[in-house]
Amino acid sequence: MKWLNILVVALIGMVFLSSRLPAFAEPVSEGENIANGPIKNNNECIRKVETIADPSQSYNRAIYKFNDKAYFYFLRPVARGYKAVLPEKARVSVRNLFSNTGMPVRFLNCVLQLKLRDSAIELTRFVINSTWGVGGLFNPAKSCLHLKKHDEDFGQTLGFYGLKEGFFINWPLLGPSSLRDSIGAFVDCLSDPLFYVDPVLRTKVGTVDKINKTSLSLGSYEELKRSSVDPYLALRNNYFQHRRHLIEE
Repeated sequence: MKWLNILVVALIGMVFLSSRLPAFAEPVSEGENIANGPIKNNNECIRKVETIADPSQSYNRAIYKFNDKAYFYFLRPVARGYKAVLPEKARVSVRNLFSNTGMPVRFLNCVLQLKLRDSAIELTRFVINSTWGVGGLFNPAKSCLHLKKHDEDFGQTLGFYGLKEGFFINWPLLGPSSLRDSIGAFVDCLSDPLFYVDPVLRTKVGTVDKINKTSLSLGSYEELKRSSVDPYLALRNNYFQHRRHLIEE
């Protein structure tokens, strides 16, 4: 495991160095002013929107094109076939099952962020859904007791303690991330008990989870492409804003 320690230390060092990169800013187009409505003159009000640094944009765009083809030629057809075989209620139950098995990661990161009430809720949800919910296939913790799931991960934990995103990374097949969140995903993987039981099985489970989630959200990515002048920038900026929102919650 020595190489894992070296990799983690190197990645953390890269995050601290890259956190010094200036954030990009995108001006609002003429006539836009979210706070005050339309403006008559673009010079009257200039608003800058912060977004993530993207020094390897040419590489990330190439990976985006690869992922786009993988989605349309593989993931979407498989998800459609999966959807045709399993009714929606069954697919929701599968999503509940995978969500329930992800409790250890959420619980640990709630504790690390000192959100002790949320960690207690996560533990309570797990017990209720694993018993009353038939191993997690159903979600009575939410439907009956109104206990909300807290989607905390180690990338959010690092952000909670002030570590910036670093720079944008678009991973093959895995999609949008950042240097900080890539480290977080790696640590979360090590926090998953199934990783130590059978890493290959964990990969297979993750693949089924991805197909199942895609079958429940078919059309979302297509709509993003249709409504965007530059889908790559839309995907990158949506990811950045979404992660910032999760950390600030």
